This record gives sequence, structure tokens and C-alpha cells, in this order.
Amino acid sequence: MEKIHRKRSPGSIKVVLYGPESTGKSTLSRKLTTHYQTALIPEFARDYLQAKFNATGEACSYDDLKIIVKGQRELEKVAAQQGHQLLICDTDLLETLVYSKAYFNKVPKSMEDLAQNDHVDLYLLMNIDIPWEADDLRDRPDQRESLFNLFENELKNRNKNYVLVSGTASERLQTAIAAIDTILP
Repeated sequence: MEKIHRKRSPGSIKVVLYGPESTGKSTLSRKLTTHYQTALIPEFARDYLQAKFNATGEACSYDDLKIIVKGQRELEKVAAQQGHQLLICDTDLLETLVYSKAYFNKVPKSMEDLAQNDHVDLYLLMNIDIPWEADDLRDRPDQRESLFNLFENELKNRNKNYVLVSGTASERLQTAIAAIDTILP
């Protein structure tokens, strides 16, 4: 069951778009950034893994996870230092952790430790109710439901604040804005 709390942490409010591949995270994150005129923290893994694929034809390996975590955290740190009240994150450490479980059946201890201490004010869990779109990095169109369940269970098990985002592009944007507005001061 989704939930939302109105309390927020000191400093920037961090909202993460979260869920399986091809669920509209990047599209919605850009729209939210425009709506709130704030910072977008892009998905480090996408650019890193696309460059790796272009150069070698290889997909993500377990050894790539440390680089991805470090790169994503650096992007978040830089954006937070810019003084924005609201940070919209196209992904986060917990997303990488779930993919580590799904693809490698294990999680680096350092990633688990960081995930325990990572504060996010609100997760926007993206539903799988939009068509899957293929690209070089997406590879599990037939496992969308099981992946979605892994993502949602991780939020539930960690008692994270989240809202399910479903429907048309317009409905998704309205749901996300309504949820974010409840945590803004």
C-alpha cells in the first residue's frame, strides 16, 4: 500500500522516480523539473552503460555497480550544493540495489550500507501500465510485473514514503505534482 508523509528533512527535498525499465521515469522527471523550475539529477548508469555498450557491446557487470553508485552519488552531491529546495532524481541508489538483486542475486555490502543511510523524502513508483520500449540497454520486457513487484517490495520492506504513478502522461504528471506538493513547505 502506498503512503505519503508530510514531514521533510532539513535541506533539499529529494524526490526519486523509481521502478523498472521503460516506465517513463526520465520523461516524467524532465516534466517535473520544468514544472518546479528546479534541478534534475539524471541517471548516471544510463550514460555510463550506454557508453560501455557502444565501446564494447557488453552489458552491465557486477563490477560496474561501484562506478554507478559513485557516479550517481556525485551527481546528487553537486545538485544539492547548488541550493535547490527540491531535487528531482531520475533514479537513485535503491534503484541500483534492486537491479543488483534482480541481475546478480547479490548486493555489494557497501551499497547496502549506503542505502540504509540514504534519505529520500518521496519515491514516485512508476507503474508498468505504459508500453515497453526497446533500446540497447533494456532487456526484460517479459519480466515487467516481477520486476515491478521487486521494486515495490523494496519500498515496503524499508518503510519508504511512496506514491504509485499510473495512467496517461497527463495523469502521471498530475499524480506526481499532487504528491510532491504535499511535502513542500
